[in-house]
Amino acid sequence: MRYDPDQKEATRRRILEAAHKGFRRQGFDGAGVDGLAGDAGVTSGAFYKHFGSKAEAFRQSVALSVGEFQAAVELFQKEHGDAWLDAFAKFYLGEKRCAELGDSCGLQSLTPEVARSDDSTRSIFQVELTKAAKAFANGLPTQDHGKDSDRAWADIALLIGGVILARAVKNPTLADEIAEAVRSAIVPLDESD
Repeated sequence: MRYDPDQKEATRRRILEAAHKGFRRQGFDGAGVDGLAGDAGVTSGAFYKHFGSKAEAFRQSVALSVGEFQAAVELFQKEHGDAWLDAFAKFYLGEKRCAELGDSCGLQSLTPEVARSDDSTRSIFQVELTKAAKAFANGLPTQDHGKDSDRAWADIALLIGGVILARAVKNPTLADEIAEAVRSAIVPLDESD
């Protein structure tokens, strides 16, 4: 039986979305192919037909994670103009930090997993993260590539690291304190000139 290419792509996308959520929630080692396939409503055989291996699905999930971060940055830049960074920081350190882990930003949950993964996965992560950092820097006001690039890397590291720390502590008041400290450390755009 031959499947329509659109149906095949829709199935592949559904599997990737389920894997993406599963990897964010359980990590690479904690997520099994049977569970990821089941969450997508397909068999393990269908999972392997679309991705070949759990590692390949993870690589695709990592690329998707960074792409979603970049898309969110660009959306906030478009919708909030010069005030985008503060609005994005509030969103990222608030709503995204407090979301269920499976719905969190993949950079928060998958970055430590990437650090333990193979060279291929780390290379994909690096390429995609560099694109996201460039998009982040493009929204900064100085138009000094070196200065904006440095600031983008620092702000991205603050956001991701802050969320990881805030998620790791048990006390919700301390988690909020960490998030607020990070938000206040990200200098408003009009003060960075």
